[in-house]
Amino acid sequence: MTIEILEEARVFEGRQLRIKHVSASCHCDMVFSVFLPPQIEQQAVPVLWWLSGLTCNDQNFVTKAGAQRVAAELGIAVIAPDTSPRGEGVPDDSEGAWDFGLGAGFYVNATQAPFDQYYRMYEYIQQELPALVQNEFNLDLSRQGIFGHSMGGHGALTLALNNPQQYRSVSAFAPICAPSQCAWGQKALAAYLGDDRAAWQAHDAVALIESRGFDKPILVDQGLADSFLENQLKPELLHAACAKQSVSLTLNHRAGYDHSYYFISTFMEEHLRYHSAFLNR
Repeated sequence: MTIEILEEARVFEGRQLRIKHVSASCHCDMVFSVFLPPQIEQQAVPVLWWLSGLTCNDQNFVTKAGAQRVAAELGIAVIAPDTSPRGEGVPDDSEGAWDFGLGAGFYVNATQAPFDQYYRMYEYIQQELPALVQNEFNLDLSRQGIFGHSMGGHGALTLALNNPQQYRSVSAFAPICAPSQCAWGQKALAAYLGDDRAAWQAHDAVALIESRGFDKPILVDQGLADSFLENQLKPELLHAACAKQSVSLTLNHRAGYDHSYYFISTFMEEHLRYHSAFLNR
């Protein structure tokens, strides 16, 4: 499989790359960004996947999160995929809404036309992209972690819950904890997966924990000045599910912080060091 390096910059003695390739999962060109720490020149390094939120692409994290300095110190590669397929012919929301379609893939494999041909972000993140980067870079895919923000926090949680053997660590910033119980999630899951709510459960962190538990700790940071907190994110449901199933959850309530990358960048170092404790051992 051929990759095209669109951009490259040196940062903290590592390499920040932006890469395009043809995706077999999404049937279109896909773009992702990867930070390669300096240690990769001497040894295989672990991988931390970042999943971004609604309206974002691979660049929001790269330019705003401030992750490269600490990732370089810790020797962790950080990969930020796009949030949806894009390009000519890729279907979008019929009314051009920002919370569905392009930029809002919700990290599921769509089963409903016309989205089922392209919107296969779950398979893309969990299978295709790891195989691609392992062939291209000196990465240790036996040491993977995953984290994300908002819709990407939902994706990180559900991917980790469904694939505990693949991901050693998981965390999230302001995740959509129970998409089956909020407007963003209900709109996306119905359109991508159909009206049978039983099919939604595999992509709902609260439902997954309630049904099967989880044998790894979870770290979540949530800003208390987040305008989406009450109606869309519902961390209290995640807290209750983890308590019921004896899942180790650290839920940090951050007074005064909103939903933005100002919030994410403030606590990014804590999350990177959290993941490092699992990936660098």
